[in-house]
Amino acid sequence: MPKLYNQWVSVVRWEKTTRPFLRTTEFYWQEGHTAHATAEEAKVETRRMLDVYADFFRDYLAIPVIKGQKTENEKFAGAVDTYTIEAMMHDGKALQSATSHYFGDGFARAFDIQYSDRNNQLQYVHQTSWGLSTRSIGAIIMVHGDDSGLVLPPRVAPVQVVVIPIAAHKPGVLEKAQQIQSQLSASFRVKLDSSDKMPGWKFSEYEMKGVPLRLELGPRDLQQNQCVAVRRDSGEKMVLSLDNLAADVAVLLDQVHDGLYQKAQGSLASRIRDAADKNSLSDLIANKPGFVKAMWCGDAACEQQIKEETGATARCIPFEQETVAETCVCCGRPAHHMVIWGKAY
Repeated sequence: MPKLYNQWVSVVRWEKTTRPFLRTTEFYWQEGHTAHATAEEAKVETRRMLDVYADFFRDYLAIPVIKGQKTENEKFAGAVDTYTIEAMMHDGKALQSATSHYFGDGFARAFDIQYSDRNNQLQYVHQTSWGLSTRSIGAIIMVHGDDSGLVLPPRVAPVQVVVIPIAAHKPGVLEKAQQIQSQLSASFRVKLDSSDKMPGWKFSEYEMKGVPLRLELGPRDLQQNQCVAVRRDSGEKMVLSLDNLAADVAVLLDQVHDGLYQKAQGSLASRIRDAADKNSLSDLIANKPGFVKAMWCGDAACEQQIKEETGATARCIPFEQETVAETCVCCGRPAHHMVIWGKAY
């Protein structure tokens, strides 16, 4: 002990209403299960894996998330505790992006999963389970995309840099572009587009595909030992010397990642609002897309009433608690938790 099992598999669910990437009949996910000797070890693992997913969304997908615990109504069936990371999409709706569950020994007792402890006594294991799925691709599209198409975070983009020669028929241009591709390919995922399409067409194509960085090289650039770099996230153009290109590209890709994250973080923060009573909660849910912070007494009946009246669900009880009001947003009794409420996919 402990035992760790991890799998990458396809899953079929009979969704009543499908939605590309988010709710499809078949999707792919990564799922892990652990079995531990003690409840304490299992609880630590449950929280540790939630942090792994939160770090992945921040450090690779450039998506900020809210970490918290699901309510009894929203937690996984059979779990003692369910933890979640909630991301906000472009339209203000929530996307449950990954979950981690502490099962206690409930499933172990149901399926008679035991181990021999140090005293050679049989004990039931304490289990966890956690996972994320290809809905994270949907999150990338909806958090970062714009009117020109995809905007892919550099650390997961299939192509991080596209090299586009301008007037490739001119002496030395294509050869230098090939040299740049070869040089950068040692550190980055690079594509050279030497097709006979017009440069403007290529620019639009790779903007639509979300390639984080475009390098343009023409005869004049060749004469001045430089290229023009264009960031997909901001459209900013800059001139880079060919002498230090790999180092400059590395810096720019990190800047693209940071820019995407800061933009998404700003969007999230600006659309989280406080509600002290049910009327203000209902008004915010109906007219202000985003999340609402409101206090809750812990009664499942209040949670259900809010869901029925507003269409919003308790996304999570955030780990970082604060006091928005002293009383429950629904019934007016003393509150015990601050909850993030919102509509979700």
